Amino acid sequence: MELNILGLDSKKTKDLATDLNSLLANFQTYYQNLRGIHWNIKGKQFFELHVKFEELYTDANLKVDEIAERVLTLGETPLHTFSDYTNHAKVPVGKNVSDDVKAVQLIVDSLSILLKIERDILDKSDKAGDEGTNSMMSDFITEQEKTIWMMKAWLGQTTV
Repeated sequence: MELNILGLDSKKTKDLATDLNSLLANFQTYYQNLRGIHWNIKGKQFFELHVKFEELYTDANLKVDEIAERVLTLGETPLHTFSDYTNHAKVPVGKNVSDDVKAVQLIVDSLSILLKIERDILDKSDKAGDEGTNSMMSDFITEQEKTIWMMKAWLGQTTV
């Protein structure tokens, strides 16, 4: 096993960076969705949701940067073109979403996909002894589970 400068297995680190790039592509799509629903939301919940969506896209933008910087820390290059993002993302694209329920459901659906990717990375980073990536994924998961709970409560649904 060849160790990199961080003291991590080079092959496992490269694989984690690939997975983080997939997460990056999905987060960029999620971020764009949030911008779109922030701009286009209509209806009686406008003021409440407009502010909430801005809060969420600001947070997503910070996470995008963190993910890209982690890819760089692991010695790889982060994806950075729209075509890279569309080719790698599984998060659905929310085009022209202005309905409050559809917008909130898009967030729930997107976060559910992000959580699956993050849990996979969490498991792999644990096996690789990569505490930096592991800690990041753990923090993301905790926040996003809470956001899903809140969004589902807004929708009048249970979390399970």
